[in-house]
Amino acid sequence: MTTKTLRISVAAMIAVLVAAVVYGQTESRRDRWQRMSDEAVAAGLAEPYRGIAIDGEITAGLYRIEATGVSTEPVRAAAERFLASLTEEQRGRTLHPVDDPEWRMWMNQSFYVREGVGLDEMDPEQRDAAFALLGASLSAKGLKLSRDIMKLNHTLGELNDNDFEAYDDDLYWFTIMGEPSPNEPWGWQLDGHHLIINYFVLGDQVVMSPLFVGSEPVVAEAGKYAGVRIMQEEQDAGLALLRSLTAEQRGAAILKSEKDGTNTVGEAFRDNLDLTYAGTPARDFSDEQKDRLLDVIGLYVGNMTDGHAAVRMREIEAHLDDTWFVWIGGTGDDSVYYYRILSPVVLIEFDHQRPANLRHLYPPVPNREHVHAVLRTPNGNDYGKDLLRQHYERYPHGD
Repeated sequence: MTTKTLRISVAAMIAVLVAAVVYGQTESRRDRWQRMSDEAVAAGLAEPYRGIAIDGEITAGLYRIEATGVSTEPVRAAAERFLASLTEEQRGRTLHPVDDPEWRMWMNQSFYVREGVGLDEMDPEQRDAAFALLGASLSAKGLKLSRDIMKLNHTLGELNDNDFEAYDDDLYWFTIMGEPSPNEPWGWQLDGHHLIINYFVLGDQVVMSPLFVGSEPVVAEAGKYAGVRIMQEEQDAGLALLRSLTAEQRGAAILKSEKDGTNTVGEAFRDNLDLTYAGTPARDFSDEQKDRLLDVIGLYVGNMTDGHAAVRMREIEAHLDDTWFVWIGGTGDDSVYYYRILSPVVLIEFDHQRPANLRHLYPPVPNREHVHAVLRTPNGNDYGKDLLRQHYERYPHGD
């Protein structure tokens, strides 16, 4: 290398370093978060909604508008009280049309800049109304899980040198899609780190998906919320189901016995995911194994109120023979693993993940202190979109 070339190379390197420093100085943390969020949304919404396909196909006719006999009146009344508690400016940020792309603009990552009104800006009356909406929509189990995930997000802040700008129990945002109504379609969304709930309502029908729950850590060993723990039952029930299988069934279910990374496929901006059936089919299960499978599914569906959970479980049970169970990872008491349950009408994933925001405490391999779980409705009915499509076909809405 000549002296001239060396000088040019050094000058170029210095220019890059100076630019990086200047960029770092001019872009605040909030600006960086906004830029990253905008990039994620642009990429995630590049395609119009289709829904999760199985074997490359969207199966039509799986969902229909029908009476369930389970009232949604408490949810509507709670949503109206919540909206009434907000200021005019807050309502402007919170209300969106029922078919708005905002439904799809959720993301688990803590940096994501969310729409709507956040718990961190609510006064006590507004917070009470927000949690009353959750309470009217969720089961006692679902409400407790939601509150505990929020608490563990504060624990995560404590474990990151009290960084409560990025992680805290009030960094969760509410949006309402459509006007709460006894007959017209509407819904609400809760969006925050490790907790996303999409809740669509049409008459007395409810679709509560996509649902994303998880935490890092899953147990608060100390701090403000010491003793809080989540997802232990979902974790253990999946392992118990696998262990109940015969050697032949386990051989088919286990795709890989080593788990070295993240395996979830249905997280943020994967609305048009293509999946294939893999693992072992429930049609080959014994009655006891089928009951165990339904118990695992019920742990996720059971975050809805009991009546609507029962409606959803009947829908899932009708497709039980077409339900597949797949496993990646170990089978020991302390193993890390991933499992997936897939049928024409439900996708459930549970995953032990690598450390993300606790990389300073754990080695870079999956562990039991970082869990993600997803529930979705394949074949076009996440966010209740297939029901909404049918509603518009029956009752065209003008521009």
